[in-house]
Order: sequence, then structure tokens, then C-alpha cells
Amino acid sequence: MYTAETWPIGANMLSFGSAASDGTPLKDAPSTVWASHLRQVKELGVHQVDPTDAWLPLAALSEDRLEEFRRVLDGEGLTLSSISMTRNSVVDADNGEQNLRDAHRYLEIAPSFGVTVVNTGFMQALTPVQQKATWFWLADGHVDDPARRDLAVERVRELGDAARAQGVQLSLEMYEDTFVGTADDAVSFVTDVDHEAVGLNPDIGNLVRLHREVEPWTDILEKVLPHANFWHIKNYSRDQDPTTGAYATAPMPLKYGYINYRQGIRRALELGYTGPFCCEHYGSDSLGVIAENVHYIRQVLTSALSDQS
Repeated sequence: MYTAETWPIGANMLSFGSAASDGTPLKDAPSTVWASHLRQVKELGVHQVDPTDAWLPLAALSEDRLEEFRRVLDGEGLTLSSISMTRNSVVDADNGEQNLRDAHRYLEIAPSFGVTVVNTGFMQALTPVQQKATWFWLADGHVDDPARRDLAVERVRELGDAARAQGVQLSLEMYEDTFVGTADDAVSFVTDVDHEAVGLNPDIGNLVRLHREVEPWTDILEKVLPHANFWHIKNYSRDQDPTTGAYATAPMPLKYGYINYRQGIRRALELGYTGPFCCEHYGSDSLGVIAENVHYIRQVLTSALSDQS
């Protein structure tokens, strides 16, 4: 069992984008660029990261470059909390088979970095309208085709077998309008997959930021936390004008937003949650907010675990 100090809590490296300052994709950039990004995380007192493929797609690196990344990581005194795939659905009509191969690759390399969980999901690339919006969630995006659900179950079960063989877990990220886009849909999907190495990522920040009616966050967590094995964690303000019906949401640090994460994390532990956390944030100094969130989670864990002892 982890202590509050040893619990894996990583910073999502999405804050740095996917390219160096000169436009070079990070997978092709000099390792000094990787080191600079990682050093900024360490300087904020955070010692673990999630190298999401939206930052550095480890599955696309050659063996030599993968070892180069390992040396940089060691040199900066950091470890990986988890590995996340972002907007690379294994049932994407055009790229699903390649995404499936990449997912297998992440599961293969995860143990060598001490990673216990690989995260994936069914969200797909942002639409042109989403890319132009102030916040991408203000515009409608991809909607999963119900006709592909059986294929999704089949491929996730295949990845579950691969995860079990590697001694790691696969987690499915909740995201609107996908097969795991609501609490009930997520529980139904993971139940149909029916694999001990496959769980849910209760990324409810993806849901409460939407400008539409959503289930109360307490109800969502109560349904999905028993199936959770990993947690992308972020928060938003959320308000609705009762006169016009208009919604307003914006990214917020964990302790200031709509979701009470002190309550949520404590409830997760009561239900047996033992997975890693990955802190995310959009806008402003996202890395600085992420660092604050990492320290906040450790304080909540200290309090909650003390009560359990």
C-alpha cells in the first residue's frame, strides 16, 4: 500500500505541447529539449510525470531514442507515474489499427519505466471548429458510432490480455460522447469488457466543463469509482443562469473548482482505490497549477490515510 509520500502522482506533460520552440516535433527534437521541460517540472517540487503522447509519443521512438529518454529522465531525477494516450482511439475509422499497435507498444514498454497503468480512450482529434474556440469543449466534437462498440470491446479486451501479460493495467478515460462518456455508459462498457486488467479513468473534469446538463459529480463518482484504476484529475468552475439556461465553465485549481476533490478522493479510498493520479490543467500557467494540485492531493491523502490507520 502506498503512503501519501510514495503515492504515484504525475504531472501531465501536455502543458508543453508537442513541438519544440522551432516547430520540431518533440519526438525528433534534441533530448536537451526534453530535459528542459522535465527540469521545469522538478523545479516545482514534482518528481513524477506522465509523458502523454500529446507531448512525447514514446511508442514512436526508436530503441536508441527510447533509451535516450530514459537517460534524460534519470538525469533529471524524475520517474513516470503513468503513460497516457490522447485522442488516438483504437476504433478510429482511419487510424484505429495503428493506434491499437501503439497501445500494445506502450503496454510493452511500461514495466521498464516502473509504470503500472497505461491510459487510453475513444476521444478523437479536435475538429477545426474546436481548434478555433476559446476552449475546445465549447464546440461539439467527435461522437462514437454505436455500430463500432463491439469492435471497441474486442480491442480493449485484446489490450487487457496484453496488459495482464506485462503485469500492468489498462485504463479507459471518460470523455463525452464516447463509449465511456457517461457514468452509466462507462460502467456498462467496462462490465462488457469483463477483464481484470481493465478499469476506468474517472476524468470527470471532462464532463463538468461541458455547456450542457450533466449528472451531479457525486453521482458519477459513486458509480465509476469502484471500477477506477487510474485518475486524470482536474477541476473547473461551473455555473448556470436560471433565466437564460446558459452555462459558464472555466479551468480551476483542484481545491477551488466545482468538484470537491477532498470529498472525492476520500470516497475513492473508502471504495478501495489504489491507482496513480495524473494532474492536468488548461490555460494560464498550467504547469504551475498542476504542481499546486500535486501537493494538494498529497495533503488530502495524508489526512485520509491517517484516518484509516
